[in-house]
Amino acid sequence: MADALVSEWLPLPEVATRLGLPISRVKQLLRDRKLLAVTRPNGERAVPAAFLDGGQIVKGLSGTLTLLFDCGFDDSAALRWLFTADETLPGTPIEALYANRRTEVNRRAQALAF
Repeated sequence: MADALVSEWLPLPEVATRLGLPISRVKQLLRDRKLLAVTRPNGERAVPAAFLDGGQIVKGLSGTLTLLFDCGFDDSAALRWLFTADETLPGTPIEALYANRRTEVNRRAQALAF
């Protein structure tokens, strides 16, 4: 399912390199649910490349993940929501976050709770 939505994955060591952080800090970001990773078919955990903007996490992603998890989403549902087209944005929520439209994305995420 995830591969149908996400075209490029980064293994955790690559995420650490791109963010300039030790791997332990990346794992802490995952535990704190500030970043999302899935286990790939080869058993390796990976993060969608779209979650990174150069050497940082896309602005607003952490807050959006918090909203989704607070609404009862699990990791796979949050990933699906972020990468599924929403004609009201337009595009996908992750594309809108990348374009610095986090207020719009978070408004839609908050609406899921009601």
